[in-house]
Amino acid sequence: MHGSLTYGVILAAICLLPDAYAADASSTGRAHFIPDCAGTVAIAHARVVRVNYDGALILADGRSLRLEGIRLPLADKSGRAFAALRAMALADPVNLTIVPPEKDRYGRMRVQAFARQWFQVALLEQGLAQVQISPDRSECAPDLYEAETAARARHAGIWALSAYAVRAPQALKGATGTFRLVEGQVSSIGRADGRTFIDFGDRRSFTAMIGAESRRAFRDFDFDELSGRRIRVRGIVQDYRGRPEIVLSNPAQIEFLDN
Repeated sequence: MHGSLTYGVILAAICLLPDAYAADASSTGRAHFIPDCAGTVAIAHARVVRVNYDGALILADGRSLRLEGIRLPLADKSGRAFAALRAMALADPVNLTIVPPEKDRYGRMRVQAFARQWFQVALLEQGLAQVQISPDRSECAPDLYEAETAARARHAGIWALSAYAVRAPQALKGATGTFRLVEGQVSSIGRADGRTFIDFGDRRSFTAMIGAESRRAFRDFDFDELSGRRIRVRGIVQDYRGRPEIVLSNPAQIEFLDN
């Protein structure tokens, strides 16, 4: 009898833990966990007073924040992404981590945001955002990719829409000017005029290109190991001499799909 009572008390305590943690997060604005990859907290217990339709968070002191590492579906007519972000941002004080460079060209602070949830991961897990790696920042990329992959497997949010489907290199007709995820097998690696070309199929199908200005970012990257590998790249599709192309500026834009 005593053993059964003890087990019941322990089980009840375990069941209450999430509520206790939630109460603590609600009262203090502290996230349960801030990963090391996000950097140190630069602004603690900040109050967001407004969320703009472009996804910018506005603090009480007027500072503007951009969620680093994700891309919101601004063409989402239902407004689900905006509504979810607004609900998180206005509910509790927010802890913000920042790694250099701290601001974008518009003066917005580039942050990872934490309250009851990690904002970026919460949006990705619901299928309400895509991972978008910047040229000069790639903190927590594996965590962000993992959250996006899980949502895509469930066809959650935008991943239930054909417009957001991952494309094959041969299926990019009409995609110029749009942000796309493209996956396929690398057929060859080419180099010319300081640029590196990752070709899929024949060169008329699709190419991922690394410009001379991005060579420093890729200085430790072994391009020769890409040949024959199945990878996924992402970015804005451009037209280059009649064929689609995505410019890569950060190695974290490349995901390996085989082992």
